[in-house]
Amino acid sequence: MSSALERFPPVIRKHRKLRILKRIGEDRFLLLLLAPGVIWFIIYRYLPMAGLVIAFKDFSFSKGIFGSVWVGLDNFRFLFFEQSDFYNILRNTLLINTYRLIFSFPAPIILALAINELKSPQLGKFKNIVQTAVYIPHFVSWVIFGGIIVQFLSPSNGLVNQLLGLFGIKPIYFLTDPDWFQTVIVVTDIWKTTGWGAIIYLAALAGVDPSLYDAAEIDGAGSFSQIIHVTLPAIADTIVFIMLLNVGRILMIGFEQIYVLYNPMVYEVGDVISTYVYRVGIGNAQFSLTTAIGLFQSVIGLIMIAASNWASKKWLDRGLF
Repeated sequence: MSSALERFPPVIRKHRKLRILKRIGEDRFLLLLLAPGVIWFIIYRYLPMAGLVIAFKDFSFSKGIFGSVWVGLDNFRFLFFEQSDFYNILRNTLLINTYRLIFSFPAPIILALAINELKSPQLGKFKNIVQTAVYIPHFVSWVIFGGIIVQFLSPSNGLVNQLLGLFGIKPIYFLTDPDWFQTVIVVTDIWKTTGWGAIIYLAALAGVDPSLYDAAEIDGAGSFSQIIHVTLPAIADTIVFIMLLNVGRILMIGFEQIYVLYNPMVYEVGDVISTYVYRVGIGNAQFSLTTAIGLFQSVIGLIMIAASNWASKKWLDRGLF
């Protein structure tokens, strides 16, 4: 016996079309709110993907993108087998991002938990002051923030070295010593981003059912036990979501921070993919090579986020998709 869809396909299609149009009409204001974000992604994320073809060409401004000579995988061969600096730059990028995952990622969670524990009405003003103080660095550009860091870490009159001098420690050249530079990058990243990152977790904490804390308190759970057994499980989805996004960006480091703080004396440990792309792509006009690097970053990022999502769903039963 034939199905209803086979017997009346035009009617079914018309009904579905009317239902979709009705749904669009009902949600028209939400769709209008969504439109700017969608348009932004189309213009700045999807349309530029047409330029990835440069990675497979010997790009020339005079010939344009589609008129340049096709060289296939030559740019990738040069990058992986002939460019001696690439693997050192890749190592620096992976190391700094791994340190960030280990130290920077938990910092907003810890800060959000600490702020959330300030529940007493008498601590309301103190809580507001703390939140304002930790949010401010996010709104300061890396150019200004970098200048502040340079002054703080100055070996001659910087606050940090003056404090170390009180304990008889000789001045440390933090920004020119390869042994210290990556530590400075990670610590300053924590300083600047922790407050803003905590907002996401505070929003998640606001949705936790207060009755869960009441039940835990009746069972004799203290503050620490409540955090372990109630708070963290309640925001676990948010933690996993942010973690997976960070893993997907394992080869991407903000250009501004490194560029403002590093110098030729620490290129060995401080030069990363983003600064290398700027120096080679803009400085030496090797656009095909740097586009190949960008494509490599994107492919590795896709693989990492897919693999970490699979692992998260397998062992934690949570994932992005």
